[in-house]
Amino acid sequence: MREPLPPGPGSLTPAERRLGRDWRLAALFLTPTAVLVGALVLVPIIQSFVTSTTERHGAESVFVGLDNYRALAGDAQFRTGVVNSFVFTAYAEVFKVVLGLAAALLLHRVRRGRALLTGLLLVPWVVPTVVTAFSWRALLDPIFGSVNTLLTASGIGPLLASLHLVDSWPAGWLSDPALAMPSVILVNVWKGVPFFTVCFLAGLKAIPAEHYEAATIDGASSWQQLRHVTLPGLRHVITVTVTLSSIWTFNNFDLIWLLTQGGPGDVTAPYVLVAYSKAILQLQYGAGAAATLVMLPIIAGLVFVLVRLLRQDSGNRPPRLSGRTRAALRWGITALVTGLLLWASPEIFWRAAVVLAVILLIAAAVARAASASPVLSRAGSGLALAGLLVFVLGPMYWIAVTAFKSESQIVSRVSDLWPAPWTLEQFGALVANQPFGRWYLNTIMVSAASTAVALVCAALGGYALARLRFRGAQGFTVTVLLTYVMPGALLFIPLYQLLIETRLTDSLWSLVLTYPTFTLPFATWLLTGYFASIPVDLEEAALVDGSTRLQAFRRVVLPLAKPGLLAVALFTLTNAWNEFLFAFVFITKDEFKTLPVGMQSMIAGDVVPQGQLAAASLLVSIPVVVMYAFGQRFLTEGLTAGAVKG
Repeated sequence: MREPLPPGPGSLTPAERRLGRDWRLAALFLTPTAVLVGALVLVPIIQSFVTSTTERHGAESVFVGLDNYRALAGDAQFRTGVVNSFVFTAYAEVFKVVLGLAAALLLHRVRRGRALLTGLLLVPWVVPTVVTAFSWRALLDPIFGSVNTLLTASGIGPLLASLHLVDSWPAGWLSDPALAMPSVILVNVWKGVPFFTVCFLAGLKAIPAEHYEAATIDGASSWQQLRHVTLPGLRHVITVTVTLSSIWTFNNFDLIWLLTQGGPGDVTAPYVLVAYSKAILQLQYGAGAAATLVMLPIIAGLVFVLVRLLRQDSGNRPPRLSGRTRAALRWGITALVTGLLLWASPEIFWRAAVVLAVILLIAAAVARAASASPVLSRAGSGLALAGLLVFVLGPMYWIAVTAFKSESQIVSRVSDLWPAPWTLEQFGALVANQPFGRWYLNTIMVSAASTAVALVCAALGGYALARLRFRGAQGFTVTVLLTYVMPGALLFIPLYQLLIETRLTDSLWSLVLTYPTFTLPFATWLLTGYFASIPVDLEEAALVDGSTRLQAFRRVVLPLAKPGLLAVALFTLTNAWNEFLFAFVFITKDEFKTLPVGMQSMIAGDVVPQGQLAAASLLVSIPVVVMYAFGQRFLTEGLTAGAVKG
């Protein structure tokens, strides 16, 4: 990338020759990000390593070396948690890729209403995880849930039982050990498909139309175009998206906790939940820290792949392996993962294979219809999109109608799919029985504060990394990327200890200070890519006209970066609004709870106020959905220029 107006070598001072031409301005711009990332991510990780070598005896911690790590080797619960995390991640990523690619291909062919359809598909990704969990828990309830009711009425449920895809009917989706993990995977896929769809859609727009025209002239079928044009064109986007999603999914805590709390037994308990149980519930901080850090090599491997991909994409380093070697490596990894899945979860493996086969058969039918005639093509695409929208919007529709039902209608299951009559009873009960207004205000304050911090620091840091010339820029960029993908699972134990020492637990400050651990690195990474996409000639023109670098940044670069800034604001605000793990661990008093934790506390044992939870879910989701509805264009543009292109 061409730098603005580089001075001649003779005009550089000795310090500038050593540290880089723009080192002073870079130090000014990067200091806020460096301080926050260092204090809230790097130092806690180091502290976590120290903690993992200790064991608590009374009020004191005693050094025990590697004993906590050795104990994990014989810990059956931890081994089960690692296998569960692997199974959960692998199956979820396969289905998210397949469904996300299918949705992106369907939307890419739509000429009218694409923005509306894309916005509707984004709803599951946008709504808070707590809303996702409560809606699916209610839908999958074996007695009162609509899923069993609809499958029984349609005859599909008994058919599934006859094919031995479920052990009995009606099915206990979240309580049956054989069905709990597939059900949790289903919910994660439902929530994650929109992210894959948006990324793949952005990648499809970047593939030159001439490639498809040439393939059509050569007589290539739809499947051949998919294999030889689409998939190679999306290879980088697919790999980056899957790598990022795998890191997030492997370290998932909130969705599984809210759906099953790791049950029944430990069937769905991931390793993060095991670490939480040891550190927070049993106060074994050393054992909990060891349980998270022992997974660090897996995360580091995924991060290494991601960094290499981003470097190759920017042209800094060509691929070292030949095409055949890379293909053989991909097939080898696929075979290894498939074998491990068959060994770890044979029952889930065959169920997943059947479902995947059905999806591929439907895709083949749509592709055949597309090649047969334009009318069949439109009909097949329309039916496929309709089915996808039903899958995506069904749980949200259930939330909306349940929120306006009376308590007697919910209990008696009268007119299950429509309020009869419409009533605001659940909203009144929610406000009367819960400090919902306080939770709402807490969430607004914490989200706004963390978003403001992330936006200011990321704008300065992203510009410095994209435009300024100084020694260590590449290392700082990699560090930001590393801290971005570091999961909260590695941080919540040392941060919890730090907050206890500073007496900041049970206060909103504990969240305002810790939320930048996941909002700031992502915001900086995305804005670095976005600033790099702005033509440097515009900045050069301002410098020629006598502007300083700061003036050019404020008057030229920031106005042009509005889409990226709005995308960052949307992402960071939504992440802070939805965050569960930190708020769940750091806050116990009702007056300081945020909405996700407050809603979780509404469930007392087996008593689940479905109507009040539906009303709360609707009120929690509306602000975020409205923001994304107005900011969808900026989200797509910012994601394309920043996150996808790295």
